[in-house]
Amino acid sequence: MRKAQAKKLPLSPDPKYNDKMVTRFVNNLMWQGKKSGAFNIFYNALEKVSKQTNEEGYDVWKKALANITPSVEVRSRRIGGATFQIPAEVRTDRKISLSMKWLIRYSRERNGRSMADKLAGEIVAAAKGEGSAFKKKEDTHRMAEANKAFAHFRV
Repeated sequence: MRKAQAKKLPLSPDPKYNDKMVTRFVNNLMWQGKKSGAFNIFYNALEKVSKQTNEEGYDVWKKALANITPSVEVRSRRIGGATFQIPAEVRTDRKISLSMKWLIRYSRERNGRSMADKLAGEIVAAAKGEGSAFKKKEDTHRMAEANKAFAHFRV
């Protein structure tokens, strides 16, 4: 690294749940700097989740994030002209980041009328251990397990 690493800016907690994780999620969800729109989508999605599951939407969202958080991933490493997929532990900050990005990405790919509908559907599916985001986590773990033989190349 050439210079000092950039400092992490402190996030302000969201107004409704007073949670910094919600703000972080909304920042990932946001497009073109439209944060209030992203908050509306997120809060509407949680309302729809609570109607569907008869549980608190916020708790279901937390459970969904926990279900799709990966613990291992594969990293490419070039050794002697060949590229190996080497399994590695995921840093805590990256775990959260990956799970949020997967949830948002696969909810955007879903069929539905509004983004809130799609996000709600993906949250409910992930909380049950189903859906595309959960499948992505399973595939990541499966890939790491398959390449366990190359773990000795780890740096």
